[in-house]
Amino acid sequence: MASPARDPRYDVLFEPVRIGPVTARNRFFQVPHCNGMGHRDPTAHAVMRGVKAEGGWAVVCTEEVEFHPDSDLGGFVEGRIWDDDDVPAHARLVEQVHAHGSLAGIELQYGGLASGNLYGRIPPQAPSPLPVAGYEPMQARRMTLDDIATLRRRHRQAVRRSLAAGYDVVYVYAAHGLTTLQHFLSPRTNLRDDEYGGSLENRARLLREVLEDTLEECDGRAAVACRIVVDELQGAGGIERSVTDELFGLVGELPDLWDVMVGYWEDDSLPSRFGHEAWTEEHFRGLKQLTSKPVVGIGWLTSPDTMVRLVRDGVVDFIGAARPSIADPFLPRKIEEGRFEDIRECIGCNVCVTGDWTVTPIRCTQNPSMGEEWRRGWHPERFRQKESDAKVLVVGAGPAGLEAAMALGKRGYDVVLAEAT
Repeated sequence: MASPARDPRYDVLFEPVRIGPVTARNRFFQVPHCNGMGHRDPTAHAVMRGVKAEGGWAVVCTEEVEFHPDSDLGGFVEGRIWDDDDVPAHARLVEQVHAHGSLAGIELQYGGLASGNLYGRIPPQAPSPLPVAGYEPMQARRMTLDDIATLRRRHRQAVRRSLAAGYDVVYVYAAHGLTTLQHFLSPRTNLRDDEYGGSLENRARLLREVLEDTLEECDGRAAVACRIVVDELQGAGGIERSVTDELFGLVGELPDLWDVMVGYWEDDSLPSRFGHEAWTEEHFRGLKQLTSKPVVGIGWLTSPDTMVRLVRDGVVDFIGAARPSIADPFLPRKIEEGRFEDIRECIGCNVCVTGDWTVTPIRCTQNPSMGEEWRRGWHPERFRQKESDAKVLVVGAGPAGLEAAMALGKRGYDVVLAEAT
């Protein structure tokens, strides 16, 4: 049976978009997000990302990826590209994503004040000597100019390894309160009085240098993305939108793509009881007028009509998503095929976040296959056919019972669903 034709209203979402030396086949962009698998479960992680590429996401990214032991994220399981031995695991992910015609992106992370280095036990370093965020009662030491030069050199090495793995997009990360580059940018965490502190131009010096280093290393082989916080939501003491506007005047044309977010990590993944779809729009409006480079933005975007409006209104070029891509890895394909009733819409419950905090594979209330694509061979759209002619009784018509009954029905079983209430 032929797939339904795409509604012309959504054609704009399926236009190819150039990102420096590479081209995304449509406007659906799975931004970097954690998953509780990382460097510990590289094959499970790779297959999960591959399923998203199969579902139509044009760009599929990793989570934050540590690139040196002196800024590890011990206590969590994130990505890791410390040395050449880590490259094959990343190549496995790239292979899965490329198999479906999508671009693979990697987000390189140096934590500084956000990293207690519990694994490596190396004292953290930061722009200024401040307490490390989190539960660890420790202080970061102030980075010297030699430390800054070393950080740049190690970031370059990580970029080279990313290229060796085959990534198409390499991130320079200055967002979520989780990176040293943001800590240098923000007057809340940068108390220096040398060439890396004081004025915005000085506070942005390291970001500019790392962007230039990354562009030089990529040299047309991969696009360079910059993930940036547009407003820390901390008032005049932090990065405000006016500061970001000024920053774009300094470096707005350097990266091939801007990936924008608001606040700290906790703000970025607002649960549904505290946020609404496209809540970030008021913060993102006008950014595209400050740069000629494409902009990707998130905002718990689940409605195809909202997506179209944001693109047509010039708010963003790419529909950025983490949680909606978790709830339905086939969201783009279903929009393209007009199968709106089949979309598993993200409800903003944030159970996906628990995988990161419990160091266990990611899960989703809407998509039971999430995190089980490789381990159990589950797929969000394909179901194994029944193995017998048994009739199956499912007792309890709650969410789990309904999901079980539906999956069994799709496998071909005769299902009886019983509920006491």
